[in-house]
Amino acid sequence: MVRRRSFSLPPGYSGRDATSYAAFRDALAASGCTLCPLCEGRKHIVVDRGSPDARVMAIGEGPGAEEDRAGRAFVGRAGRLLDSMLEEADIDPERDVLIANVVKCRPPKNRRPTDAEAHSCLPFLRRQIELVRPRVLVLLGATAVRHLLPGEGTGPLARRVGKFFVRPEYPGIELMALFHPAFILRDPRRRPEVVRHLKELRRRLSEIVRTEIPLN
Repeated sequence: MVRRRSFSLPPGYSGRDATSYAAFRDALAASGCTLCPLCEGRKHIVVDRGSPDARVMAIGEGPGAEEDRAGRAFVGRAGRLLDSMLEEADIDPERDVLIANVVKCRPPKNRRPTDAEAHSCLPFLRRQIELVRPRVLVLLGATAVRHLLPGEGTGPLARRVGKFFVRPEYPGIELMALFHPAFILRDPRRRPEVVRHLKELRRRLSEIVRTEIPLN
């Protein structure tokens, strides 16, 4: 669980004291957040997609046009590709994973969020992680790595992908960086590599489940 002292939620946010993920999610989606300029062009605050009971939480960059219209994370082309790769690895994207983003509102023209925009949104994401308490945190692309792992986001992402590691600010959670599915849309040759890493994730999940089931 991420230590609560490492961040604070905005004073005017009605979900500050929410103790369940559902209450937090509903409050954030309805909050009308205006902490950064991304609020000016959005249709929806896009909180997540998938199951808050999942052992895996995947973090991307930000919602695109389809996500903004639907109010759900990763439902566009990149999201459909991610679902396909997860399913190929025998991971159910709706049951086994909760998917979210660094920022909850769509950046104009799907550009990367600025540091200030990400900084405004990170307290919400960290609270999501705290409430979900995933066993594995999957960082999809360099933007997620940069903002969730300060100091790890420099240099080629290819040196980090597909490897499990831990960080002291996420005790009890294993981390894995993967290429963002939007990158795979641009370079489909990388798809088998991502599927192979997702199969390793599935294998690790099986090990985690075995350790959580008490022996008779």
